[in-house]
This record gives sequence, C-alpha cells and structure tokens, in this order.
Amino acid sequence: MAMTLRLTDEENARLDELAEAEGRSKQEIVRLALADRWSRLQKEQQLGEVLRRVLPRYSGLLDRIGTA
Repeated sequence: MAMTLRLTDEENARLDELAEAEGRSKQEIVRLALADRWSRLQKEQQLGEVLRRVLPRYSGLLDRIGTA
C-alpha cells in the first residue's frame, strides 16, 4: 500500500542525511525506523504484562525493602 509522508524541510534534511550516512534509501530508513519502534513497543508491552503478573507476588518484600 502506498502512502504520502509529509515532512518539514528540517525533517526531510535529517532523513536525507541519515540515508546518505547509511547508504540506504529514504524509504528504507523510514521502514527501518517503523520496525524498530514497533519492536520496542512490543517489548514494553511484554514487560508490562510480566510486571502486572509478578509485582503482586513480591509486593510485601518490596514494601519491606522500601522501608529498610
């Protein structure tokens, strides 16, 4: 699916600079940035799920450590 990405002149210049520095197309830079951000979001969500499951089990211990 095609889409139009509107950037400011400054954002476009940064994208040009990144593409030149990495020897990639601007399209590839944007696609890699999207994949990286999506991956980080997935990891954050997984961590949140683990913390919701584990923290209640150790709440007493954490309270004791916090007051020590």
